Amino acid sequence: MNSSQWLLALGVLQIIHFLGTYKLYKAAGRKSWEALVPVYNAVVLMRIIQRPTWWVVLMFVPVINLLMIPVIWVETIRTFGKRSVLDSWIVVLSLGFYLFYLNYAEKPVHRSGRDLNPGTALGEWVSSVVFAVVAASMVHAYFIQPFVIPTGSLEKTLLIGDFLLVSKFHYGARTPMTPLQAPMVHDTLPILGTPSYIKKPQLPYFRFPGFQKVHRNDIVVFSWPTDTVRYFRDPSNIRVDKPIDKKSNYVKRCVGIPGDLLRIQDGYVFINEVQTKLPSRAKTQYTHTIFASKGVSSRSLIESGVTEFSRKYTAQNLTQTQATALQQGGAQIYNNPNGGYLIYTQSGGIDSEVIAAQRLALSEIIDRKRMATFSDAVAEKLAAQTGIDSIVKQLALKGQYNPAIFPHEPSLPWNEDQFGPLYIPANGDTVDLSLQNIAFYKEIITNYEGNELDINGNEIFINGQKATQYTFSQDYYWMMGDNRHNSEDSRYWGFVPEDHIVGKPIFIWMSIDGINDGIKNWKIRWDRVFTTVSGEGTPQSYFKWFLAALVLWFGVDFFRKRKKV
Repeated sequence: MNSSQWLLALGVLQIIHFLGTYKLYKAAGRKSWEALVPVYNAVVLMRIIQRPTWWVVLMFVPVINLLMIPVIWVETIRTFGKRSVLDSWIVVLSLGFYLFYLNYAEKPVHRSGRDLNPGTALGEWVSSVVFAVVAASMVHAYFIQPFVIPTGSLEKTLLIGDFLLVSKFHYGARTPMTPLQAPMVHDTLPILGTPSYIKKPQLPYFRFPGFQKVHRNDIVVFSWPTDTVRYFRDPSNIRVDKPIDKKSNYVKRCVGIPGDLLRIQDGYVFINEVQTKLPSRAKTQYTHTIFASKGVSSRSLIESGVTEFSRKYTAQNLTQTQATALQQGGAQIYNNPNGGYLIYTQSGGIDSEVIAAQRLALSEIIDRKRMATFSDAVAEKLAAQTGIDSIVKQLALKGQYNPAIFPHEPSLPWNEDQFGPLYIPANGDTVDLSLQNIAFYKEIITNYEGNELDINGNEIFINGQKATQYTFSQDYYWMMGDNRHNSEDSRYWGFVPEDHIVGKPIFIWMSIDGINDGIKNWKIRWDRVFTTVSGEGTPQSYFKWFLAALVLWFGVDFFRKRKKV
């Protein structure tokens, strides 16, 4: 819906409100016309139902108003004598049209001195829950949102199982664009598994002023631009139309901001022909092949700080019980062509308690060539170890075309390690369009800025008009994961529009190792609990200070209460 359509819709709602309540206003000693004036009628209504004027603000806050408007309906009918539970259900289920019945079928009497407290314990509980949800929804939508790291694309800067608090106010809170949605959930209702929203209508994009812009190398949470498949990585590629604010939330590092010229050479990012210098906490990782004539031991990898590699074991015999125990711990079991079984695990290997409890007879295979993911600093440390012959970073060669890489154009033989140069558009920029560069901007022109694009021979048409230039209407960003060979990022799907920016991660309040391996395998990373996301040097945990403050608060509260007694 555009602005004119929204104004028309709001006008219609005002007329409906007037027709359904003008006699109620008059019965309360007000003028009938006061029910027709936008915003002012809400202020007057708060006085009629004897509720605070600031409730009016909540009635116009997207998502929050879905909770508040039914509350206003109930408060209104109670003010005119309809206090039964049945009346409350009728006014909510009729979407407020029960007010028309009061307005026309009955002679309304205003109870100016009514008791504002709920008449029953259940009513008190419902009232408390509603306003708790309102407060939590307000914080969630406009100030701070919890977020959990589900994948390893930012390893080891952020780890799988890090629970983040994401600030909405750093970059300015984006108001919800989907007004008809369930509060406190994203795109799916828990248990039911159904969409938590109704796609139409859609509100125009609006962002409150923030106190900083997205800076180069910030870690950013954003709505994944290409989240239009029913299931993540679904090979059937069944497409669905999801509103911007209901797309999956991603977290990556912003390596390029509007106006930057970006290219990638041998896996390193260059901005305006200068190699990017990342913050000290950034741990950029690449896939490497390690060679050692006597075999590359898992212990040497772990001692060097490598955590992303696989391990292989052999077993001559396995019972069904033993196999089940191994699989529950995340192992994969295959038949060995030479007899027995091959067992593959992640870097953590097989739990010693499982080995002892199941009486497993295993041997780890130490190959002379192994693949692992780690940073350049770890590569230097590992190369210095006795017995390591060589370490080779697995880089795609220049000119080696990868069709999965943006802009998916064979004439541009780019890949994940050799990419660009590519200009990142800024709001108000104008570019000359040609058949050679239209692949860069067609998603922006059509999907992100809502135009129709056609190519007829050598000519480009936008909204039916021949176009040789295009002016961008918002800023764009380039997001990448620090785990460069294990990150689905802008190299694969292109630019992130400004209206997709969600917020800035600022705090890790919990971190669980093995979060995807079942609760029995969870281990809390205490050194990461209550640490900041940004900053220089080694992250410092503030958990002990939090506990001390909590104990102090309870102590002061205890003695204060004893003193009153």
